[in-house]
Amino acid sequence: MSDEIKNVEVEETEYITLEFDDDTAVDCEVLGTFECNGKEYIALAPEDGTDDVYIYGYKAVSDDEFELIEVEDETEFDAAAAEFDAIMAEEE
Repeated sequence: MSDEIKNVEVEETEYITLEFDDDTAVDCEVLGTFECNGKEYIALAPEDGTDDVYIYGYKAVSDDEFELIEVEDETEFDAAAAEFDAIMAEEE
């Protein structure tokens, strides 16, 4: 048996802080971006001890910047949430 480990990739976990209109802020882990019905979305896990996942529309502005877009249409949100659930189920 070899003690050598090959092809291990360690990715740094990314965090962002969401700031809301009521001046509250929530630190969130970026779970990833994904596509659904031709649109880009981002999944965020708040660091508040819950199992919640926030899903927003995602638009890259530059290599270092992106814009979050609130998904107000319930049908669009449900489709994006279902796609995220399917991706997570595949990874398990």
